[in-house]
Amino acid sequence: MLTLIDKGKERMKSVAMLALFVPLAAGCASLPAPTEQMASTEAAVRGAREVGAERVPQASLELRLAEEGIAKAKAAMAEDDNETADRLLKRAQSDAELALSLARESKARTDAAQVMGQVSQLRNQMK
Repeated sequence: MLTLIDKGKERMKSVAMLALFVPLAAGCASLPAPTEQMASTEAAVRGAREVGAERVPQASLELRLAEEGIAKAKAAMAEDDNETADRLLKRAQSDAELALSLARESKARTDAAQVMGQVSQLRNQMK
């Protein structure tokens, strides 16, 4: 028969075990699927495509990296590795945003060169 002291020790052991296992169980809990991040990343890729990132070599590379990141994230989500998927999607979104910026920069440079050519022609006509 357990004495009152033994019951107290057993209870303390139970509390100690619970204190150890609850944080472990919480750490193993899966994050929700990053569906909003997926939608945001896919929108960033579409935006880069719309401004012609495929036609700018460096932007095209970043766009491919973004698309590969999305594919890897989908695979991670299929395996319920949502933390990895979220990380991959954030990286892919950054790649897509860089592709967008590079494509816009290229267009701005082309437009500026065209305007400078027109200015040069006007100057020649005025001579």
